[in-house]
Amino acid sequence: MIGTLVIAAAFAVPQGGEKAEFFEKKVRPILVNRCYRCHSSKAEKLKGGLLLDSYVGWTNGGDSGEVIVAGDPDSSLLIQAVRRVHKDIQMPPKEPLPDAEIEALVTWVSMGAEGPSQRVAHPAIAVAAGRNFWAFKPPRTTPVPPVQDAAWPRTNVDRFVLARQEQAGLTANADADRRTLIRRATSDILGLPPTPEEVDAFVADDSSEAFEKVVDRLLASPQFGERWARHWLDIVRFAESTGRTRNFPFPVAWRYRDYVIDAFNSDKPYDVFITEQLAGDLLPPSANRKVQNARKIATGFLAIGTKDLNERNRQQYLMDQVDDQIDVTGRAVMGLTISCARCHDHKFDPIPTRDYYALAGIFRSTDLLDGYANRARGKQNYAKSDRYHRLDLGKSKTDRPKDSATAAQARKPNPAAARRVAAIRAELKKLATERRRNRGKRTALKRIQGRTVKLRRELQQLNAKAKKGAKAKKGAKSKRPPLTGNEAMGVRDTASPADMAICIRGDVATKGERVPRGFLSVVANLENQIAASESGRLQLARWLTNPDHPLTARVMVNRIWHHLFGCGLVRTVDNFGRAGERPSHPELLDFLARRFVADGWSVKKMIRKLVLSRTYQIASRKEEDKFTVDPDNRLLWRMSPRRLEAEVIRDAMLAVSGRLDLVPPKGSPVMAAPAGEMGRRGPIGKGFADRKRSIYLPIVRNAVPGMLGIFDFAEPSTITGRREVTTVATQALFMMNNDFVIEQSKQASKRLLASQARSDAERVDTAYRLALGRPALDRERRRVIAYVQDFATSKSVSAAWASVFQAIFASAQFRYVR
Repeated sequence: MIGTLVIAAAFAVPQGGEKAEFFEKKVRPILVNRCYRCHSSKAEKLKGGLLLDSYVGWTNGGDSGEVIVAGDPDSSLLIQAVRRVHKDIQMPPKEPLPDAEIEALVTWVSMGAEGPSQRVAHPAIAVAAGRNFWAFKPPRTTPVPPVQDAAWPRTNVDRFVLARQEQAGLTANADADRRTLIRRATSDILGLPPTPEEVDAFVADDSSEAFEKVVDRLLASPQFGERWARHWLDIVRFAESTGRTRNFPFPVAWRYRDYVIDAFNSDKPYDVFITEQLAGDLLPPSANRKVQNARKIATGFLAIGTKDLNERNRQQYLMDQVDDQIDVTGRAVMGLTISCARCHDHKFDPIPTRDYYALAGIFRSTDLLDGYANRARGKQNYAKSDRYHRLDLGKSKTDRPKDSATAAQARKPNPAAARRVAAIRAELKKLATERRRNRGKRTALKRIQGRTVKLRRELQQLNAKAKKGAKAKKGAKSKRPPLTGNEAMGVRDTASPADMAICIRGDVATKGERVPRGFLSVVANLENQIAASESGRLQLARWLTNPDHPLTARVMVNRIWHHLFGCGLVRTVDNFGRAGERPSHPELLDFLARRFVADGWSVKKMIRKLVLSRTYQIASRKEEDKFTVDPDNRLLWRMSPRRLEAEVIRDAMLAVSGRLDLVPPKGSPVMAAPAGEMGRRGPIGKGFADRKRSIYLPIVRNAVPGMLGIFDFAEPSTITGRREVTTVATQALFMMNNDFVIEQSKQASKRLLASQARSDAERVDTAYRLALGRPALDRERRRVIAYVQDFATSKSVSAAWASVFQAIFASAQFRYVR
């Protein structure tokens, strides 16, 4: 029964948790709402002998035979039916599915049409029993384990790791050399390559604190926030447009981006960071204007998700936004797929539908301030000027961004054009009188006629121009009101907070019992009462950041570990539930979570602790005997080699060429983009951030900058804690042919030839030190010198060295950190 505290029967998952999560969130609701009435074991009359409520059912098919060809949607009868390809088989029979639901089914079949394979024979899991699952137990105080090789560990982290290795009969690799280590640390902490001077200084420092000094310098750099903010922006689906059916701009989303950068640079405690993003507007007022502004901006966390502005049903639109807010809060902070319980009790985790709507009541009592409204009652007036936070920037009202001033100027009538229209009409009137007076005078009438035609043509042009301007003003008004410069996206409480009724099967028109606002019942002993006059967002933030919460600290520590070691202690970084993977080192994860809280929720202290461990500093060399025992490196016997992310590759090329501009830009090109849909007018903000760090490039949904997409940038419409890493031909072709790569290669060549290196041998070493953090090997030096001398006979020396840099940029050594 909907709303009970009992979870529906658990299922075994055929493969990875991500596919199961997609099925539960995207596919099962479609099957329940659209298909089960005729194609389930509970249907009053089974149609076509087809069962779609079990893996066995859709695998076996029905009277018409096989309905799904796993991996081939075009050949699947189910997909043909929902696409209404055949006249005699069209499902559902009365009306077609929405395009988004068809797309979800196509994706599911393409992924293999996986789902629950069999029902487990034990009783349904109650919430109380679910508390016994490891992720819902508070982190334990774990004693540091004893180890046999007491000389190897440098920190307690190493002792936990070594204890597991000794149990498996493994030993860790030797330490990495210093050049490798500083390149690794600089890339992980700043997302940039170390300079040759920084490498030389570290290599020459023989003190025991040499690496510690490097780490402290990196953590203090303003580039730290730009690197680690990008990780968080992936998780919270940051973008600067609405996406989905109508892709309109979020012209002030950049304020949230800058808030996140500043938060990491200032080492804002993580509990404060989360509280501000959920309820910064509800915190006690601060006398510090910047602090007060930052708290409002932080709530952009809840506002920057995708928007289906064409959804005409206002209640559906609002509940879709609530679902997005629950999803990002659940997965980003707790590593739980709570939104899977929107239509039914969660199939894997102890999250009943009641809990979903307890949270939904909190967010439904919250107004969204994103600058837009849906297409209610067929109206297309999407933009709403009052749907923003207003910041106190300490500026005068006339201090506005250029785009707003230009827009205001465009709205004013053109007095010169108006005067000219009046003059033309007056002259035409005089010519009409003159024509009557000169009847029969051929020469005079010819002159009058010629002048009249000319004036009427000019008047027509002026009228057309005025009409076009009026239409543009009307369109601009409907799509985006002018900005005054003090706007920020975010949320605020509604005037009348209220509890929500359960939407049965997720249908906003079918209401069940009303559920008091609250939190997840599986997390016991952390009650936080919500007053009738409050939405509950602040209480939710307090609940999440309670030191005894079982998930918040664990999830963030695991994310930090993932970005430093290439793989989390829990590999499914966004899913700590039953469909996710279990931790490889559960005691170490608990130890770090408790240390994180004890250190004041400091991200920088946690990074420092992990980077200074010996486990982080070992070599990445593959040794066959160890690889045979632990091919996935779950026991951390080596440092796993990692491909640099798209933006790190781009920033590194700019750094090597000497063209990287580290001064942050002001705002975003999206702020000055033309009104209307994004991505349809060519490149957005071309030239705006050509030399800036990649975090400042415009991230518009469906129009992500080309290089970022080619190298597996996070899809900005989804919550991404772990990016995919692919190796495809288009990446090699990009490094060979792209104008940006070619230009940086030319600039690097100019920089090299202007350096103090005088011989070709010195130039080879300088090029390798700039790009790879090390001198060239003898064989590399010989090959490059021979190549440059041969190339320079037909082209210039500068072109020869440019091609050398382009080859280095395209190499695996440049794109991977070891």
